[in-house]
Amino acid sequence: MESMTDDHDRQHDEPTDAESTPPPGSPATGEGSADDGTGETTESNSSDEDEATTPPERDDITTDPASVLASDPIPSADRSLDDLDLDDADRSRDRSSASSDLDFDLDADPDGTDDSEGLFDDLLSGEPIFENKEVLRPSYTPRELPHRNDQINQMATILVSALRGDTPSNILIYGKTGTGKTASAKYVSQELESTSQKYDVPCEVEYINCEVTDTQYRVLAQLANKFIEKNVALIESRIDVLETVRETLAADDSPTTAAVSDIDPNKAAVSIPDAETNAEADPEGSLPIVTDQYTSVDAVDERIETLEADAEEMEPVPMTGWPTDRVYSTFFEAVDYNERVVVIMLDEIDKLVEKSGDDTLYNLSRMNNELTNSRISIMGISNDLKFTDFLDPRVKSSLGEEEIVFPPYDATQLGDILQHRAEVAFKPDALTGDVIPLCSAFAAQEHGDARRALDLLRTAGELAERSQADIVEEEHVRQAQDKIELDRVVEVVRTLPTQSKIVLFSIILLEQNGVHNINTGEVFNIYKRLCEEIDADVLTQRRVTDLISELDMLGIVNAVVVSKGRYGRTKEMSLSVPLEETEAVLLSDSRLGNIDDVQPFVQARFDN
Repeated sequence: MESMTDDHDRQHDEPTDAESTPPPGSPATGEGSADDGTGETTESNSSDEDEATTPPERDDITTDPASVLASDPIPSADRSLDDLDLDDADRSRDRSSASSDLDFDLDADPDGTDDSEGLFDDLLSGEPIFENKEVLRPSYTPRELPHRNDQINQMATILVSALRGDTPSNILIYGKTGTGKTASAKYVSQELESTSQKYDVPCEVEYINCEVTDTQYRVLAQLANKFIEKNVALIESRIDVLETVRETLAADDSPTTAAVSDIDPNKAAVSIPDAETNAEADPEGSLPIVTDQYTSVDAVDERIETLEADAEEMEPVPMTGWPTDRVYSTFFEAVDYNERVVVIMLDEIDKLVEKSGDDTLYNLSRMNNELTNSRISIMGISNDLKFTDFLDPRVKSSLGEEEIVFPPYDATQLGDILQHRAEVAFKPDALTGDVIPLCSAFAAQEHGDARRALDLLRTAGELAERSQADIVEEEHVRQAQDKIELDRVVEVVRTLPTQSKIVLFSIILLEQNGVHNINTGEVFNIYKRLCEEIDADVLTQRRVTDLISELDMLGIVNAVVVSKGRYGRTKEMSLSVPLEETEAVLLSDSRLGNIDDVQPFVQARFDN
C-alpha cells in the first residue's frame, strides 16, 4: 500500500508525465508505469488482498490520471481530481470517468450554472407584440360594440320588462356569421343580470350553444342541471342562516322570538321566507322578502329538515338514459322552485330545429302557462333567415314575437371594430398603418365577417411574433390570409361524411396520376374500387354526382358541366384546394388510412 501511495505522489510531482500521456487508444509509451526514478519498474510488495483490488501494472499500458485515482483504495480520503495538474478539459473528462467508476456526484461545473439556452429561451428573448391577445378572440365580449347600438337598444327595450317582474317577449335574432349577433346578445344579457342585482330583482340568462347541444334531451338536461345546482346552493345558504337562528334560540332560556333580521341587521334578505344572507353571496334568483320569525328550536329544526328533503329530491339529470318527459318535468320543477324571470338564449337555434325538430321550442314556449313562480322568455339566434319556414305555425307565432336583423359590416365599420380592439390587444405602435385596412378589406369581401377580420389580425400578430419581428406589417396579414384559408379547408375536409371523403380521395388519386379535366365516370370507377377496398357501401353514380356538386359548393373542387355532343353531357372537375394537405387530412380518417397502395386501381386516360 505504501508503494502505491508513493507512486501516486511521484505522479503528482512529475506533471510532464501526465501532460505527455497519449490519448486512449494510442501506442503505449511506458511513461505511465511506476518507476523508482532510475527508469526501472518497481514491483509492489502488497498482500494478495491488495493485489485483488489493484489492477496489475504493465509497462505497455498508459496510465490515465482518472484510472490512477480509481485504483486508489481510499481516493477521497486525501486527494481528488483537482489535486492533479490537469487542464480544464482533461479535468472535466476525468471527473466524469471517476464519477462513473466510483459512483461520485461530481459536477462538471463547480459553480452549478448552465449558460446554454433552452428550447424557449431564444423565443422569449424578443419583445412581445401583444398586450392582451384574448381581446381578438370571438369569445371575448367587449364593453363597447361599434355600429350595433340600434340593435342593442332594441333588445334592451324588449328585455326591460323582466326587471319589472313581467315576462319579456320572445326574440329572434337574424344575421350572417360575424355580424355581432352573439356578442351583442351576451352584452345585453350581462347588463340585464347586473341591473337585476342592483335592484334586487330575480332575473337570469342561460346561454346554450345549439350547435353542440343539439337535441331536446340535451337542452332540457343542461337547463335542468343548471337550475338544480342553483337551487341546492340556495338551500344550503338558507340552512346556514337557520343554524344561526337555532343557536340564538337555544342560548336564550327565556321565551323569545328570533327573526333573521335580529341576528344580523346588516345582511339583506333573500328569496326565502325564513332566512337572509349577504347580498354579494346570494345565489341568482334571490328576492327580498320579509323573513319569518321563530319562537322555538323545534320550529327551526322542522324547517331545516324540509329544506334538506328538498335538496335530496333534486337529482341531477344524466346526459342519457331518462325518458324525455321525465327530463322535462325535472327541468320544470327546478326552474319553478324559486321566483325568477329566466331568459333562455339559444345560439344557432336553427341547428336545434334541423336536428330534432321544433318540439323543444314548442315545450319551452308553452311553459309559462303552467309555471307558478317563474317566467321564461326565449332569445333565438340564427344565421338562417328562413329556418322559421319549417316551424309549426303555433311555434312560429309565439317564438317570433320580436325579430331583430343584424346587417353585415362594411370595410369602414370593420376597420373601426379592429381599431377599437387593437388598442387593447397590441403594444403601442405595434401595427403599421396598412394592417387594419387590409384586414378589413379581406373580411369585407366575405360578407362583412367581423370574426374573420379579428382572426386575420390575431393570426398576423402571431406570425409576426413567431418571426421575432418588432411590428406587424402587410406581409404578415397576407401570410395570415393564406394560413386561415388553409385551416378552413382542413376543417371542412375533416368534417366531411365518409362517402364524400371517398369521392374526394378518388379525385385526388386521378390528379396525382396526371389526369386532367376529370369526368364523373372516371371518378366513379375509382370510387367503386376504394369502397371495395375499405368495405364501404357503393352509392349510385347519380348520388356520386350529387356529392361532387356538394364538394363544388364547399369550394373544394371546381366542377363544370361540359357538353359532349352526341355523347351527352358530363361534369369535368379539378381540385381547388392544396393537394398534399387535403390528402393528409383524408388519410387521417381511420377508414381511409387503411388504404396503403391504391395506385394499381387507377385506370384512366392520361391525356393533356
